[in-house]
Amino acid sequence: MSRRGASADPHSDAAPTPLLVLDVVGLTPRLLDHMPHLKALGQSGSHAPLGTVLPAVTCAAQSTFLTGTLPAEHGIVGNGWYFRELGDVLLWRQHNGLVAGDKLWDAARRVRPGYTVANICWWYAMGADTDITVTPRPIYYSDGRKEPDCYTRPPALHDELTEKLGTFPLFRFWGPGADLVSSRWIIDATRHIIRTRHPDLTLCYLPHLDYDLQRYGPDDQRSLKAAADLDKAMAPLLDDARAEGRTVVALSEYGITRVNRPVDINRALRRAGLLDVHTQDGMEYLDPTASRAFAVADHQIAHVYVRRPEDLEATRAALADLPGIDRLLDDEGKKAHHLDHPRSGELVAVAEPDAWFTYYYWLDDARAPDFARLVEIHRKPGYDPVELFMDPLDPYVKLKAATALARKRLGLRYRMAVVPLDPSPIRGSHGRLPMSDDDGPLIICSSPRAVGDRVAATDVKALLLQLAGLS
Repeated sequence: MSRRGASADPHSDAAPTPLLVLDVVGLTPRLLDHMPHLKALGQSGSHAPLGTVLPAVTCAAQSTFLTGTLPAEHGIVGNGWYFRELGDVLLWRQHNGLVAGDKLWDAARRVRPGYTVANICWWYAMGADTDITVTPRPIYYSDGRKEPDCYTRPPALHDELTEKLGTFPLFRFWGPGADLVSSRWIIDATRHIIRTRHPDLTLCYLPHLDYDLQRYGPDDQRSLKAAADLDKAMAPLLDDARAEGRTVVALSEYGITRVNRPVDINRALRRAGLLDVHTQDGMEYLDPTASRAFAVADHQIAHVYVRRPEDLEATRAALADLPGIDRLLDDEGKKAHHLDHPRSGELVAVAEPDAWFTYYYWLDDARAPDFARLVEIHRKPGYDPVELFMDPLDPYVKLKAATALARKRLGLRYRMAVVPLDPSPIRGSHGRLPMSDDDGPLIICSSPRAVGDRVAATDVKALLLQLAGLS
């Protein structure tokens, strides 16, 4: 990475250069051609390919950006993992205490005490030592209802944003209804916070490209339109930053590439007699504490947890010829890819470029747990991109959704059981290291010559400190 750029003396009395860091999920050089505002920012400033981490998923990549370390050190080995001490698979946890290492804001405050940071929807926001926090946080009522909302610090910001922008649109942030509305809300919240609080560093997470690229693939016209729509929505925020003299950095965690092969890794382990389930009310639930081996599927990566060393070879044999697996990383392979952390599985499966891993472990859909047909990111023992769809084979799916919404509006309990159990519609995924720069993430900076020919994910923290004039 080039060290040319901001060169302010960190020991001077000059105020740090304010920064706006946009995490534009799924942004690649190919998509940039459909995003004129971001493209112009890179042309007048600087841009470069951004090296990512394995797994190339949100939580792992963001943690690397903010700590300058790799998953083996910061411990975020995916969007979730098997918590061995709890005997449970948990995805999408929110507490920053899970991330080890020196955070960007800690490093900044050692140089500039009082340095202020706003985190708008970057992950692991809860408990982070930031001055301003906005993160999705549903209301879980005692009767079982789940309603959209967000968590903020300071607490008064919650009602301020809700009054100005409306309730955080959680069901447009993920699920069959996920669309531009959630990113617009985040953009508007970011603009409001910058105008009213003027933080030194503003982190803003924009998820919109994740949706249609996974639904339809990166080359589909609907995905290209999503890129153009997000670029248009970002334009006022970019104008605000320019008017304030705020340096803008836009980066992405990964690129989404075309896939057409779901890989049922847990079903293979079950057929080999390694994965156990328990049954309640005719539904089967993964039993991780009893299983000899099971996998936590996370896009194109799966952590395979093996209970006893003597079962390692049987697990490897059960997966060796499974179509769609590119390789299995053992201890040596995990170390080579900086995944040698106790949270990782004994093996880590990497999918072939056109394949991705399902979490499915049942062998008969009639015995699937009821949460399989719901948007339930915290109950499923693996990532489920099929939550982006309504079941196309159910002729009553829209009626079911309408009925559930009517019950919701009446304040009654409801189940939005509309998610299909067929993974075949998914056309985009990520998690592998990219095969080319055109399909990988990139970094854009409004400052000329701020980045060189390539930036490593581990260099982002240092680059941001440099741009702020703090190194």
